[in-house]
Amino acid sequence: MPLTMVKQGEPGTIQRVGGKSETKKFLETLGFVAGSAVTVVSTAGGNLIVNVKDSRVALGKDMANKIFVFQ
Repeated sequence: MPLTMVKQGEPGTIQRVGGKSETKKFLETLGFVAGSAVTVVSTAGGNLIVNVKDSRVALGKDMANKIFVFQ
């Protein structure tokens, strides 16, 4: 499921990152790689703040929809 569907406070594991190669590389530099743990800290208007690799990252809805996780 896309990261936007994960409920606040629930942990997940990144399954894959979609999108163009530029988008994938950008997200990978932020720590969004397959197998990494990710937790949604808060949501506001579809935008997310998440914990990934000991960092907090803010993502827009479009970017978050390209990150697929399983719980």
